[in-house]
Amino acid sequence: MQSNSPQPARDPSLFLPRARLQDLIDALRSAGYCCVGPTLKDGAIVFDTLHSAAQLPAGVQDAQEPGRYRTRATGGARQFAWANGPQALKPLLFAPREVLWRARRRADGSLAFDAGLPQEKPLAVFGVRSCDLAALAIQDQHFLQQAHGACADPYYAKRREGLFLVAVHCSHPASTCFCVSTGDGPRAAGGFDLALDELDDGFVLECGTDRARALIAGMRLAPAAAGQVDDAMRQSQRAQQGMTRSLPGRNLRDALFANLEHARWNEVAERCLSCGNCTSVCPTCFCHGERDQQQLDGAQSEHMREWDSCFTKGHSYIHGLTVRPDTRTRYRQWLTHKLGSWHDQFGRSGCVGCGRCIAWCPVGIDITEETAAICGGQP
Repeated sequence: MQSNSPQPARDPSLFLPRARLQDLIDALRSAGYCCVGPTLKDGAIVFDTLHSAAQLPAGVQDAQEPGRYRTRATGGARQFAWANGPQALKPLLFAPREVLWRARRRADGSLAFDAGLPQEKPLAVFGVRSCDLAALAIQDQHFLQQAHGACADPYYAKRREGLFLVAVHCSHPASTCFCVSTGDGPRAAGGFDLALDELDDGFVLECGTDRARALIAGMRLAPAAAGQVDDAMRQSQRAQQGMTRSLPGRNLRDALFANLEHARWNEVAERCLSCGNCTSVCPTCFCHGERDQQQLDGAQSEHMREWDSCFTKGHSYIHGLTVRPDTRTRYRQWLTHKLGSWHDQFGRSGCVGCGRCIAWCPVGIDITEETAAICGGQP
């Protein structure tokens, strides 16, 4: 639904010729950022350190279906003509495995404790999709803003500090994408420093922050032509119209909780492997576990944090009792939390419509199909 309130004035669009994309990378590197962007590796589009625009996946498209992800060469010049890979921003900020603190024994037998805060350079990330910006806002709310910041996670906060986001509006959604139905795409509405629309000959560019304006001012880009802006908007409209999957509503809390004994939970449990792939690739899942890792000589110990999943048996183990002992209850927990009780925590669904859980599920379970079956199409 469109708001009737006045919208803030947007910066005039500029045009970045494709040959000058390297200038943008160089400008960010000169400003002290470590640039990260999409690259093709082992048949998938994944983030890696970006030194050159030549590393971007030019002439590559992805084909995604339930349980299937493939890339293919098209021979074109476009570098962002794909939907997404298995990663989002999450692993760049909420590390899959990290040391939270160390304890070491001094020569006199006393213990010294050291916090292991990350010391990496600020990141500039290229190719961020609108769904992943929406997911980042949820992660920010969880790690930084709960209890008005009193419990902000210092490890996440350290990586989030200074993060520079170069969004690229999605022009080629996969068949697994459904961000239109969650309200999170295919165009990024905000949360970026720079946003790009990729055309054949270059990029229509929009600045979203003052630091982006200062960076771009030194590049002396020409304004985008009216025809280029129109082409970009038509491209987004085609992307929106091309999505065939959808959730039956944006707030499914009551519909899901009214169907906790639905027969479909048993049916999906017969297919689900409880592997946790869906939670690993999901850009909003934040479950984790902590453990200590000691040296054999007792001289040092590290307290580790690692991603966990509500699909593992140990995740719901409490004092001799496993609360969710089988796949049926684990899948139900994941889906009802993601699309239901998430509204109580964050004021919205935990799903941003990226479709990764569909493509990377080994048995091709489709969250939109399961939700429609359980909720009966209820809005």
